[in-house]
Amino acid sequence: MRPRNFIIAFVAGAAIAVGLLFTLDLVGKKVVPVQATVLPAGNELPDFSLLNQDGDTIDRRIFEGQWDLVFFGFTHCPDVCPTTMAMLKQVRERLASQGQEPLPRIVLVSVDPERDTPEAIGKYVDYFGEGNLGITGDLTEIRKLTGDLGIYFAKIETDNDNYSVDHSSVVLVINPQGRFRALFSAPLSVDNFVHDLPLIIAMP
Repeated sequence: MRPRNFIIAFVAGAAIAVGLLFTLDLVGKKVVPVQATVLPAGNELPDFSLLNQDGDTIDRRIFEGQWDLVFFGFTHCPDVCPTTMAMLKQVRERLASQGQEPLPRIVLVSVDPERDTPEAIGKYVDYFGEGNLGITGDLTEIRKLTGDLGIYFAKIETDNDNYSVDHSSVVLVINPQGRFRALFSAPLSVDNFVHDLPLIIAMP
């Protein structure tokens, strides 16, 4: 083979190899979640009896029939909760603009039922879009749910007889069978949610 032909063949081969690697890299990015931790079989949720924002009694069946993004927080939270809820709203909007179906529902479970009445949590979740679900109720029942899912929260006394609540900042993904399917941990990112959720939803 002449030197010039060898060089042309080498360059062409290298270009094909780079293109193949790039394609494989893209494929890898499409099929592998970049942030979410996926539970292969999904974990069953515990039994509980709580209230939705309308004051209706609900149990674990409330999580059946749709995909849910579940965050544990409280309406008096000054920073993490409104930031996370606003982020989840952006995630839904981005997924909708891309034609994603089905779209996940946003769920806020209160870790401050002393102040978060159904009416209060209802107004709060409505601020972040339509169709969101707020859950509150008896503290013991809330602990049944959080304890089984590994969600931490604790009441912290502050000045002037006031208090705050320290809590986990993760977002859980619950599948339409009502099973805990995946987990997003901090630092949370709209881009990572938008990338990972369609993959999770499409998984068998």
